[in-house]
Amino acid sequence: MASIHTVTVGGKAGQGVKALGEVIGELLNELGYYVFILDDYPSLITGGHNFNRISFSEEEIHCSHKETDILIALDENTIEKHRKDLKDGYFILYDSSEFKIEEKNAIGIPSEEFVEKANVAQRMRNSSFAGALCYLLGINFEFLEKTFGVVFGDKAEPNIKIAKVAYDFTKENYRPLLNIKKIGERRKLITGNIAIAEGLVAGGLEVYIAYPMTPSTSILHYLASKAKEYKIKVVQPENEIAVINMAVGCAYAGKKVAVGTSGGGFDLMQEGFSLAGMSENPVVAIESQRPGPSTGVPTYTSQADLNYLLNAGHGEFPRIIVAPGTQEQAFYKAAEILNLVWKFQVPGILISDKNLSESWKNVSLNENKIYKAKPKLFTNGEYKRYKFEEDGVSPLAFPGTKGVVVKSSSYEHDEYGITTEEPEKIAKMQEKRFAKLKYIEKELENLETVKIYGEGENAIVTWGSSIGAVLEAAKKLNNVKIVQVLYLSPFPKKKIAQELKECKNVVGVEANFLGQLCDLIFANTGIEINKRILKYDSREFAPCELYLKLKEII
Repeated sequence: MASIHTVTVGGKAGQGVKALGEVIGELLNELGYYVFILDDYPSLITGGHNFNRISFSEEEIHCSHKETDILIALDENTIEKHRKDLKDGYFILYDSSEFKIEEKNAIGIPSEEFVEKANVAQRMRNSSFAGALCYLLGINFEFLEKTFGVVFGDKAEPNIKIAKVAYDFTKENYRPLLNIKKIGERRKLITGNIAIAEGLVAGGLEVYIAYPMTPSTSILHYLASKAKEYKIKVVQPENEIAVINMAVGCAYAGKKVAVGTSGGGFDLMQEGFSLAGMSENPVVAIESQRPGPSTGVPTYTSQADLNYLLNAGHGEFPRIIVAPGTQEQAFYKAAEILNLVWKFQVPGILISDKNLSESWKNVSLNENKIYKAKPKLFTNGEYKRYKFEEDGVSPLAFPGTKGVVVKSSSYEHDEYGITTEEPEKIAKMQEKRFAKLKYIEKELENLETVKIYGEGENAIVTWGSSIGAVLEAAKKLNNVKIVQVLYLSPFPKKKIAQELKECKNVVGVEANFLGQLCDLIFANTGIEINKRILKYDSREFAPCELYLKLKEII
């Protein structure tokens, strides 16, 4: 097993912790290492304690490891916060312009002096630590220079200047701690939200509508910055109610549309989501979970919205719900659900969470593997928007089609879309909508609804971003297979039952209090999962801690 190294960067909000973490991650990515970056921050614009944890290895890693080799402290509080995570042989790289520490493993970087020497703006002080670290890791400076170009583009030059000053200073006064060499080619380093955004575009997205809400906001920012390049429309209306209703209108007009929010924002979307269910307008909602109830803990992570999303909206209507757990899955499943909802004319939800949405991982993606499906379109004859078909899917026409009147109704209706209160027609239309489920389930048989890793008589069941820590923890376990549930509605009960029925031990791992996936499995298969490892303190699972708990059970 290849060794895993971790660099942790800490400081106050406003000190450039996140930017420095991205630079370090991209530098290691440039050298061909597998990289995972955790971004941790409180709900503050300035102050508080922010940190980035950059883990890297020659072999693929699936989450960050908190055991730290090098701690970069932009303030003194960082040392106290992370001292317990330091490995034997650790080093602390700290800002000696701000404070002093007497410790043999500490290296002081006078960033204030470097600002003056390089004649750059104060906000670029953090780049001096990238320069110092580059030397301490034994990396040639030209790789860091290239990295700044990737991260900052045409604003790279002043950052390169101060980083070079720090690199030379460190070279004059210290020896390298590691000898990091180039071992391969760079991959695409992205967050889960960027992966979702790129996946939606690859799947044919035409309009994205959102009101900012952590941790989904960066999808809006990213797509807005790429709108011209991708030839899409990006809109930020006044609130989430406007978001969902605009999206239903876009779908009615024939545009592939998605919206993004978190739990509290989706609360406001429920009536519009029900409208999409009744009117059979295909809308995809990205719901990136954060801890609740209410405002909860806005900038941290949770997996507590599952039960809510399975039943969101009033009344009964079919929906498709998918929950990717990795950046790769986020890319492919975003494209997949966008095409599925158009094929079957139902609303859909892609569930993410803060840990997936805002963590970085380097990946290799292939657009040729994207799932694509064509919607059923009206060709000729008399047009009935809600025409009864065996599969429940009516041919689509859009406003502006010659000789066609397109009705879309929030009220129960007949085949033409005309309001009805007749019980026979109401029942028949409800049956028409639910007829789709059989065909959706059949379509999903051709897709990856459950992902299996390894084999054994013991099973670990999980979903969402918890898969990362499970995969890392399981590297030290034998006779274990991991069952990751990707589709939650329609639920792949036959596949789950097949994988679990002969297992000696089944352990559920979830970031919620109730064990919502475990309960869902029991409801659909009768398989009871009593051994559960549940985390509900708003933080992601740590592989080392999860391993010890799993070892006790398995």
